[in-house]
Amino acid sequence: MTPARRLAAGAAALLAWEVAGRFGLVADGALPAPSAILARFWLDRADYPAHVLATVESAFAGFVLGNAVAIAAGLLFALSPAASRLARGVNIALFALPPIAVVPVLVLCLPGTAPRIVLAALGCYFPVMTATVLGLAQADPRAVDLVRAYGGGAGAVLRLVRWRSALPVVLASLRVAAPNAVLGAILAEFGGGGRSGLGAYLIGSLGRADPARLWGIGLAATAIAGLAYGLFAVLAARATGATRAVTIAAEATDAGERSAPPAWRVPLALGSLLLPFALWAGLVSGFDLPPLIAKTPLAVLDYLALGPTAPAAQARLIEALLQTLPLALAGLVAGLAVALTLALLGEVLPGLARLLMPLALVSQTMPLVALTPLLVLLLGRGVAVTLAITVSVTFFPAFVAIAQGLALVPRAALDLPRAYGAPWWKEIGLVALPAALPHLFAAARLGAPRALLGVMIAEWLATGRGLGNLLNQARGRLDYGMIWSVALISVLVSVALYQGVLWIERRTARRLGAG
Repeated sequence: MTPARRLAAGAAALLAWEVAGRFGLVADGALPAPSAILARFWLDRADYPAHVLATVESAFAGFVLGNAVAIAAGLLFALSPAASRLARGVNIALFALPPIAVVPVLVLCLPGTAPRIVLAALGCYFPVMTATVLGLAQADPRAVDLVRAYGGGAGAVLRLVRWRSALPVVLASLRVAAPNAVLGAILAEFGGGGRSGLGAYLIGSLGRADPARLWGIGLAATAIAGLAYGLFAVLAARATGATRAVTIAAEATDAGERSAPPAWRVPLALGSLLLPFALWAGLVSGFDLPPLIAKTPLAVLDYLALGPTAPAAQARLIEALLQTLPLALAGLVAGLAVALTLALLGEVLPGLARLLMPLALVSQTMPLVALTPLLVLLLGRGVAVTLAITVSVTFFPAFVAIAQGLALVPRAALDLPRAYGAPWWKEIGLVALPAALPHLFAAARLGAPRALLGVMIAEWLATGRGLGNLLNQARGRLDYGMIWSVALISVLVSVALYQGVLWIERRTARRLGAG
């Protein structure tokens, strides 16, 4: 599709949106016209500078902190397989951590804007850490040998070869980290009860029945996240000469397991399992937090299993989990289906795929807490809005992974079915999809924790069910034991989903290898 046609298609879409908004054709006016959104934005223009500045300050501080820790950790894990294996449990827990579950914990334990900074930093850590490990591991071994042949030690190899090899990948990962930092800051603002920031502005506007204002706040948040993404895309292009897409390889943190001596594997695996709980207990005691508010692992165990509140707490948690988990699984499957469909469209009808990409990018750069009220206006508060939110947060990372897998299929591999006159769907089914299967599983691993996050945000803001609603109720009742319990269960469920997909992938690989 030529640029002129794309411009015409965009203008036509805006015109259709204007007509639908002016005549209330979508959800009885829940989708306001672009002109109405701009008019409302202009009337509210005095409100935005302070809120935008507060969000950007927290996101920037978290971005710097999270990336500094991530790059340092990536360097350590790349140089020490044992450290990588030992930290594997912490890394997967941080990746699987639903931010919505830890917002109340951070707000209870940390003062001022610290929860916003920490949540922004957590959003940056995993993609940048993984990209650093991958980039350092992908250094050209011939260049390494050359430096060593001239007497260079490990430091020279790291400085002259490995870091230069990792730089393009790390810079590209910052494009992912920058919008994540914005999302983390807004999410903490939304759940923290403060007065400044776009998240606080959004929650203060929910009860005013003004869709145009909600859309204005959502689009402002989208613009900030999009600008952050674009800024680092330009910096990456300037620094490396070309941008590269980063697909997080979940196996990157397994390098220590493959490289560790057999005698160390069991101790390292046990340490990997226990280290997250040790860090949890250490942080609670190290910051001298009040026991009533900050619960240690043993206190949560007492609340859930040993104390007098255990039966009632277990019943509430199980009921909520049974409401949340099926929707998370359904949303994950739906998100993967949308991602696979879009990736296949990119192979068969590139023009249509390019036309859909702007909508996909908007769904990713608009923070969930801003997107959710808008989808509630359009779809109501039932299962449909939960699935829509879950699909919106899972399909794009999955699409990137699957599209990259399809793009890496050698063109020569498609020559055989083409030589026999096979139609395009047989080429894809017999050659392209089997070759891209590892990337499809990688997409599922990436999407599993995000699916739980999407469902919990929908439950917290819209449906009044499941773990998200239980967390909201616990905050209102000052039930600190339940707040920490929901956070723990959310992380354990996310890790279980991640590991379940990994188990299925490994069994599939064994069967294909045996066949």
